[in-house]
Amino acid sequence: MTLTDHSKLVTSANGVPGALTAPRLAPPRTRRRPAFVALGIALVAAGALVAVWLVNTAGQRVPVLVAARDIPFGTTLTQSDLATVDVSVDPSVAVIPAGEVDSLVGMTASTTLMQGSLLSRSEVSAAGPPAAGQVLVGVAVPAARMPAGGLTAGDRVLVVTTPAADADPPTGPPDSVAATVVRVGPADLNGVTVVDVTTSAGDGPALAARAATGRIAIVVEPRGG
Repeated sequence: MTLTDHSKLVTSANGVPGALTAPRLAPPRTRRRPAFVALGIALVAAGALVAVWLVNTAGQRVPVLVAARDIPFGTTLTQSDLATVDVSVDPSVAVIPAGEVDSLVGMTASTTLMQGSLLSRSEVSAAGPPAAGQVLVGVAVPAARMPAGGLTAGDRVLVVTTPAADADPPTGPPDSVAATVVRVGPADLNGVTVVDVTTSAGDGPALAARAATGRIAIVVEPRGG
C-alpha cells in the first residue's frame, strides 16, 4: 500500500507504523494590485504634507495691538490703553502691527473697545466727537427717565420729548432725535445725570431747546441696528 501521495506513516521509536498525518499545504499567495499600493503611498504623503503645513501655520505668529482695558467710545488713546500680543491671524483679518503703536497714541476710539480685542484702523479716528456734520449736546436726564442699567459711551439712543406733567399722553408718536452717547456724568443729589450726546448739526438746536425744558426721556436703540 502506497500512501506517499496523500499522507505519511508515522513510525514509532521501535519501528512500528503509527497514525497518519495530514499533508502540509502551502499558504495561498496574495496578489498585490499596483494601483492600491500607489494610492496608499499617495495618501501617506498627503497626510505628511498637511501635518507640516499645520505646524508651519501655527508657528507664524506676529505681534499686534490689542486694547489693554475697556476703552469707552470717544476716549483719546494713551500708551497705557494699548497692549501687544502674538497671534496667528488670517490675512483677511484687519489688525495693527505692534510696531505702529506710536501712531495710535492721541487717536480717538470711534467705538467702544473691549479689553483684549484686536484693534483695527476702522475703530479709531484722528479727531474726537463731534465729527464733521455733527454737534455735541449735553442733556440733563432725571433718574426716572433713564434706563435702569444706565448708559454707556457709544450707545445709540433716541432723545424723546415728553408731555408736560399735567398734560394728557400724546395720541401719536412723540417727537424724538437720534443721538449717540459720548460721555455720562455722575448723578447729582436729585438723581439728574448730564449725558453728552452727538447728533446731526440740523437736529442740534432743537435737541438743546428740548433738553432745556427738562421734558425729555432716553430710549436706547439696539447696538448695530
